[in-house]
Amino acid sequence: MTHVEIEPNILYFGTPVVLVSTAGDTPNLAPISSAFWLGWRAIIGIGARSQTARNLRRTRECVLNLPSVREVDAVDRLARTTGTAEVPESKLRRGYRYEADKFGVAGLTAVPSSTVAPPRVAECPVAMEAVVEAIHPVAADDEAQLGSILCFELRVQKVHVHDEIRVPGTTDRIDPDRWRPLIMSFQEFYGLGGKLRRSELAQIPEVLYRSPDVERAKTGVRPGQPEPHTGNGTTRRR
Repeated sequence: MTHVEIEPNILYFGTPVVLVSTAGDTPNLAPISSAFWLGWRAIIGIGARSQTARNLRRTRECVLNLPSVREVDAVDRLARTTGTAEVPESKLRRGYRYEADKFGVAGLTAVPSSTVAPPRVAECPVAMEAVVEAIHPVAADDEAQLGSILCFELRVQKVHVHDEIRVPGTTDRIDPDRWRPLIMSFQEFYGLGGKLRRSELAQIPEVLYRSPDVERAKTGVRPGQPEPHTGNGTTRRR
């Protein structure tokens, strides 16, 4: 097999679609596909001038809703909408329009979250409530791109799933044979096929990957905030 050199305009080789809900004058819901997870931390990349970025900077919280292949039509209805009332010229040229009611446009149901203000999407099989821990500029070395893209490092505080994708009898396992995420690859929607074969990595118990953030999520305490009372009338600070 021989490689050839090409220059793709984008390098979206396949990542899960995420509907990011944030709190503004009305709840905003934005589809993205630049996202990955390490333990209970998520990294998402979005345009710095988007309404989602503005809301995240202001409120420091969101919900990462993961649609399955069943929600593809709802996601597509959001494709060229923006929660920014004054649509930037660059988005106007690409056919974007302002929509205040993103949930209504998509035909999705907003339900209250447990630890953050933005609502969850009831139809999405996975919803992760998260808070912003850090913001990283992308391409800060290039004047042409400086300030246009941001990566948000998010710490997940609560994970909600539809029972149909949970391994029966467990509280910490997702069944990959039942979970069918919606995938974006080079601007097109895809799903997963069947499992090819058993992975050697799967021989390692999942609990060995468990992050300290899981225990932090149980307390609801962020660094610098007082911890719950210790029982002797005092509190500790992290």
